[in-house]
Amino acid sequence: MALIELQNIRKTFDLGDSVVHAIDDISLTVNKGEFVAVMGQSGSGKSTLMNIIGLLDRPTEGTYKLDEVAMNKKMGDAKRAKLRGEFIGFIFQTFNLLPNLTVLDNVALPTMYTGRERQAKKRAKELLEKVNLGHRLKQRPNTLSGGERQRVAIARALMNNPKVILADEPTGNLDSKSGEEVMTILQDLNKQGTTMLLVTHNDELAKRANRIIHLKDGKII
Repeated sequence: MALIELQNIRKTFDLGDSVVHAIDDISLTVNKGEFVAVMGQSGSGKSTLMNIIGLLDRPTEGTYKLDEVAMNKKMGDAKRAKLRGEFIGFIFQTFNLLPNLTVLDNVALPTMYTGRERQAKKRAKELLEKVNLGHRLKQRPNTLSGGERQRVAIARALMNNPKVILADEPTGNLDSKSGEEVMTILQDLNKQGTTMLLVTHNDELAKRANRIIHLKDGKII
């Protein structure tokens, strides 16, 4: 069953004297439980595509359905943020952890302000134990290695039980051993049913996916 459905998606940027077609008529379906890698050179449209799928940006043209719900262009920011929180987990190359919070609070952050702080921290602790960081709960991110910080980011991405995880170069700042650990976790999550979209320049990492999509000049090739 389809989780992500893009039909004739275009994204253009008006630069005054020229128009840039960042995404040029892309149609794509990702089924529930798939592990899809997105590859392409810088400027190919990978980040724009992921931002549209992640509800961080809106297409200029075309239709997008997430779990059969149409992402209407007129949908308000609050509604989009709610859907983003319910459906999507993000993992970034630069971790995006808050340095002034403990590891536990970083992971609990997506649900800390729902009035259920105790339950949020209980789940955050369980997720950190799942990524073998149960002994780092009270530490700050800057005391951790790069691999550990990325595992914290993975735990945070799982806080709301997302249906899809968007991982943008998740091993880009890691050594080979840490990168392997992170990829093993992502593969295990996929085997447990989480749909995975991975942006990477690394051919070997892309081969871990069930399907590889290549982008060039805003088009799927």
